[in-house]
Amino acid sequence: MTSSGPRTLVSVFDPASLGAVFRQESGRCVATLVRIFGDIDIAEEAVQEALIIATEKWPEIGVPPNPGAWITTTAKHRAIDRLRRESSRDDRHAQAALIHQRDEPPGPVGPVKDDRLRLIFTCCHPSLATNVQVALTLRLLGGLQTDEIARAFLVPEPTMAQRVVRAKNKIRANKIPYRVPDDHELPDRLSAVLTVVYLIFNEGYTASIGDDLVRDDLCDEAIRLARLLVELMPDEPEAVGLLALLVLTASRRTARVTPDGSIVVLRDQDRAMWDGSLIDEGQTLVRACIRRNRPGPFQIQAAINAVHSFAPTAADTDWAQVLTLYDQLLALSPTPIVALNRAVALVVVDGADVALAALDGPVFDIAALDGYHLYHATRADLLARLGRNADAAEAYAHAATLTDNAAEREFLESRRDSLG
Repeated sequence: MTSSGPRTLVSVFDPASLGAVFRQESGRCVATLVRIFGDIDIAEEAVQEALIIATEKWPEIGVPPNPGAWITTTAKHRAIDRLRRESSRDDRHAQAALIHQRDEPPGPVGPVKDDRLRLIFTCCHPSLATNVQVALTLRLLGGLQTDEIARAFLVPEPTMAQRVVRAKNKIRANKIPYRVPDDHELPDRLSAVLTVVYLIFNEGYTASIGDDLVRDDLCDEAIRLARLLVELMPDEPEAVGLLALLVLTASRRTARVTPDGSIVVLRDQDRAMWDGSLIDEGQTLVRACIRRNRPGPFQIQAAINAVHSFAPTAADTDWAQVLTLYDQLLALSPTPIVALNRAVALVVVDGADVALAALDGPVFDIAALDGYHLYHATRADLLARLGRNADAAEAYAHAATLTDNAAEREFLESRRDSLG
């Protein structure tokens, strides 16, 4: 028998697959290495080095059957090598390297055996500002780059980069433990943790960059984390509300795009394609929240999505109830994004002229949303409804320049073109 040559794991290496794999696996790998070495910078840098090695080796050997395990193992070896070289590291790091040469776990890390959830709680320590907590966790676990996070927070990229660096330094300086906190510590961190999971889902549901509208890996990971949070804190209605919101929103995933990847807006979606099991679960969770009568922002957003899920067609939607819920949400969370979403309901209930007046009114924080493509897309839709096609086309064109997602850009440009 003759040798068939070196074993190849895939017949052809697609360079684009490396970026996709890395975005999908990096958060898991970083979380594992933080547990192993107790240092965020070591974990991040080691995973980055593993990526560089992958770009060199995978074209020859193919993508491994378990890319995440390959990246984690390679990164761990690089981190150990680095710790050996850096004699200035303290005994704790040296001991970590020696321990993990034997593949033994470090000391206690808390009751939840999930590296990513522990890392979220570490990043959401109350000594860090809330916006910094969220930004750092998205950077480490969401697979998001600094520029993507900056867009999510509507701030310049250098500002966000400084926030992330300061947060990592503070975690190191304060020796913030890598664990799920005790019961009495949870309330101080719950809001930020829920926000992080929500934003990870949002990035998956409408990816900020790339060719595809949806990143299923992030959506699924956020739902998994939300389920863990409900198991950890079953008496926290906002945790239940977040899970309800995510599963109800996720129920529409397959109906949001055509087979060729084009966007389908909510009113045009084939509701037969919505996931009935997720809808049933979400509606049950919303009813449980209502019985507790402790409303919060995530519960109200879940209730809004539940109203949509009850309607067999777009025309049957109870928009008056949706608007009432948005009024309650705006009272609890008076943010520009909530005000923008409320305007979408306002147009159906009171007309495009009223909704446009709300968007252009003095109480609306236009400056905060000027760089947000959905603000301009919403204005464009309202202008088109009012027959102001030239203004609408200009707004659609401007919105298209503000998104790095190809599917969204094509959708906005097609809307512009449809106006002539």
